[in-house]
Amino acid sequence: MTRGFDSLWEALVPVGLARSGGYRRFAWTAEDSLLREWFAGEAAARGLDLVTDRCGNQWAWWGDPDVDGPGVVLGSHLDSVPDGGAFDGPLGVVSAFAALDELRARGVVPARPIAVAHFADEEGARFGVACAGSRLLTGLLDPERARALTGPDGVSMAEAMTRAGHDPAWIGRDTETLRRIGTYVELHVEQGRGLVDLDRPVAVGSAIWPHGRWRITLPGRADHAGTTRLADRDDPMLALADVVQRIRAAAERHDAVATCGKVTVEPNAVNAIPSQVTAWLDARGADEARVTAVVSEVIAAAREHGGTVAKESWTRATTFDAALGARLASLVGDAPVLPTGAGHDAGILASVGIPAAMLYVRNPTGISHAPEEHAQPEDCHQGVEALTAVAEHLAR
Repeated sequence: MTRGFDSLWEALVPVGLARSGGYRRFAWTAEDSLLREWFAGEAAARGLDLVTDRCGNQWAWWGDPDVDGPGVVLGSHLDSVPDGGAFDGPLGVVSAFAALDELRARGVVPARPIAVAHFADEEGARFGVACAGSRLLTGLLDPERARALTGPDGVSMAEAMTRAGHDPAWIGRDTETLRRIGTYVELHVEQGRGLVDLDRPVAVGSAIWPHGRWRITLPGRADHAGTTRLADRDDPMLALADVVQRIRAAAERHDAVATCGKVTVEPNAVNAIPSQVTAWLDARGADEARVTAVVSEVIAAAREHGGTVAKESWTRATTFDAALGARLASLVGDAPVLPTGAGHDAGILASVGIPAAMLYVRNPTGISHAPEEHAQPEDCHQGVEALTAVAEHLAR
């Protein structure tokens, strides 16, 4: 098991590695194509049936879900945020292949088909909508809207898909693929310090907090940075500074979390006062009321500066099946059960009624979406052991 996991992991290390030590693996790029080729190659090496659904998600099936009924699906995603860590996403896909290998090595003959899944564009780093592949698959993202989404390079999702060899005309709810999924289990590196504090290697997920993204637009007036008197300036960067401070205060006041992690400035010249600033708010909380309260204060702050706030995505709270979670916890040595503020494809599937669960592997740094994200090899191996036990149990 250890050798299988380690060799799979090492094969992915170079793909999309940036100078920062983090990764740039964005949807429908050359790096994404390499990741897809790797996935297809691992499926072929195991004699699995490779299927790419209408939305670009990949499925490697051991057994026939159309003949033997809905199967047990293990997996995650392979894309990253800009300069993200190595483990967010790939750990789940690599562990799924390693778990399947372990089942075969033990001579397990599952009564239900088992698949490894690779969901496309989970991070939304290029086109701005998280979990785009699973949202399209389930019908939660309108295909017309998806095709029109544009990245920082000005390329639309439709154009990017076409260049990568996927027909964007096909994207949309895929009922045939959905009916093949009996249960979905996603293993993921923990994106926080819950397991560190508990001194445990593996946990089971209980719920995903409600979360969303909003675009804040603040207008100004372009002018010369050296000749325009301070009193004559209409500088939207000052408005942004005020709004950002008020975002933090609102999050503290309502016991939520919120930040602006992306900003664009026009015309983006060192010696010019900006004509407009656009910032993106990410807000999350243990319940919807907390997030709504934060966003309401942000809208009011933006309006004071003549700005606007537009919702780009929203995901309601997701509670995973409690009985399924309890079964998983008992299989993994009475593992702790933890909620998370991070969104996942498992949450999207659960929101449309598909039985879904999550396993988390300890992250000793507690840092995620950054190069410092980490998981110790021995914890990764324990994650594979846990996923193997779960898959064997569910596929009986």
